[in-house]
Amino acid sequence: MAEALTDRILRENRADFDAMVGHRFVQDIAAGRLPAEVFDRYLLIEGAFVETAIAIFGYAVAKADDLGDRRHLIGTLDALANEQMSYFETAFAARGLGPDPAVQADPRVVAFGDGMLAIARDGDFTAIVTAMFAAEWMYWTWCTQVRDAPMADPMLADWVEMHAAPGFAAQARWLRDRLDALGATMTEAQRDRAVAVFGEVQRLEIGFHSAAYTGASISAA
Repeated sequence: MAEALTDRILRENRADFDAMVGHRFVQDIAAGRLPAEVFDRYLLIEGAFVETAIAIFGYAVAKADDLGDRRHLIGTLDALANEQMSYFETAFAARGLGPDPAVQADPRVVAFGDGMLAIARDGDFTAIVTAMFAAEWMYWTWCTQVRDAPMADPMLADWVEMHAAPGFAAQARWLRDRLDALGATMTEAQRDRAVAVFGEVQRLEIGFHSAAYTGASISAA
């Protein structure tokens, strides 16, 4: 039996994937020692990226050939715009956070946003599914691993639980299953490209999460 595309992707990118799910950010959450200022900075850069993610999934809707795919992706867009953005709006208000251009200008933050958007803008539907599988499978993996860790910050606990919950798990699984189905009819060159995209996203994610530890001080709203 031929190896499923996502099995190959995860096998060939094991080092980068393990580096991300074992990132200092994840380890600090697991140990109950993530500094509040690091989580604040993370909220600022991740909240800004969710708007980019909405654009990415918009490209996916436009490039999908299957109505079923489009219906599913429209549901994903609704969750991003009305659930995740609501979380960030509440968090910013509760923590007194406001826009900080210096944090957003960190080269690793810029590279992540620009790199993910370029994959969606310039790539085909499969490239977008691969990129979002890379991001969402990664989040589901580490959030599932640390969901029972001691977290004094209820907003951090809510963020982890959001990505370990059945709804998010189903979305991550849909991306994996859809990519495997696409992989069954892809050329070897297309499968090679999917492997490369997944690795690229993991490396961008590593830099993005590292940026939460450095940069300008956080602005108050």
